[in-house]
Amino acid sequence: MTPENAGGKDWRSAGFGLYLHWPFCQSKCPYCDFNSHVATSIDQGDWQTAYLREIDRVAAETKGRVLNTVFFGGGTPSLMQPSLVAAILERIGQSWALANDLEVTLEANPGSVEIGRFEGYAAAGVNRVSLGIQALDDNSLRRLGRLHSSDEARRAIGIAQDVFDRVSIDLIYARQDQSLGDWERELSTALGLGTDHISLYQLTIEDGTVFQRMHAQKLLGGLPDEDLSADMFELTQGMCDAAGLPAYEVSNHAKPGAESRHNLIYWRMGDYAGIGPGAHGRLTLGDARLATEAPRSPGKWLDDVLGGRPGEMPRARLSGTEQAVEYLMMAMRLREGASLAWYGSLAGEELPAAAVAELADLGMIEVRDETMRATAQGRMVLNGVLRALLAGRQSAR
Repeated sequence: MTPENAGGKDWRSAGFGLYLHWPFCQSKCPYCDFNSHVATSIDQGDWQTAYLREIDRVAAETKGRVLNTVFFGGGTPSLMQPSLVAAILERIGQSWALANDLEVTLEANPGSVEIGRFEGYAAAGVNRVSLGIQALDDNSLRRLGRLHSSDEARRAIGIAQDVFDRVSIDLIYARQDQSLGDWERELSTALGLGTDHISLYQLTIEDGTVFQRMHAQKLLGGLPDEDLSADMFELTQGMCDAAGLPAYEVSNHAKPGAESRHNLIYWRMGDYAGIGPGAHGRLTLGDARLATEAPRSPGKWLDDVLGGRPGEMPRARLSGTEQAVEYLMMAMRLREGASLAWYGSLAGEELPAAAVAELADLGMIEVRDETMRATAQGRMVLNGVLRALLAGRQSAR
């Protein structure tokens, strides 16, 4: 897909994906604000029944579509039994026509139990795994609340590369007491592991997390200042470019052709169905683009679905302006940028010309052939760029 048709004329240009949320983890990491829960016992048979019912419900209203991607997210989906993943993928194959290059991703932790399930997941149809490594030194892993060691992480990556067609890893940087040299050495090690995709996130203090409470009490020392964080971001871009994994999105780097096709559906304004506790979706049905959201509580979601009720809350119809704002916020994260014409067709108005010109003069964005992209400098302060672009818009359509 070229930048000129990124976003396209409707959702079909970006594709159709399915997200399945598994809400359970072995432990809750102190930085995590995802919808994840620790449970002592899980009846995976009940969860299988619920997932299959929801697949049937969503498939009935999206008949005739080709499914491009499936993503098992969490939580820790590698706590799912391979038989559960196999049953879900079998029902998916019965419910939609599947793209010839169907991408099926499963998020996994690098613990020994999860590694032991890799071959079962591959046999079920998973062809891409995303490993939550987060750090490659044991002290940092302990501080992040991770249960695996750095040696286990390396072993998991090697086994995953033997089993799956595509392997991605996640790392968190700008951690406590991490110097620029520390991050340079760690990133060099990570790039040397040979995965085709790497997601690199700066540590952020999210509301409602253990880290947020610690930070409020001044118990989270050693966090980098803005200048060091900026230096780490710049170093990350340069090292990944040199290693042949350029950033195609603010935090995501890949070898050409190895980009996460599922996440590109989000960023390019495609359609995706969300199944599972707290899962979000965007579905175009008739002339309406609908925002879907499931109850966050695993117990409520499961009870609702097993009780014969839909596993989602009432849907919201998105206005043209809401769609335009969402598109801009997503597409500007991509190196390919956003189509100004597509934004205008959704919003019914163009972005403020003065704001676009000022940001271009400041070197934050560039506009070519009706495509607007954030520059390397602009990506560092993307939230500010977006606020400037969206300020001064007229009333919503």
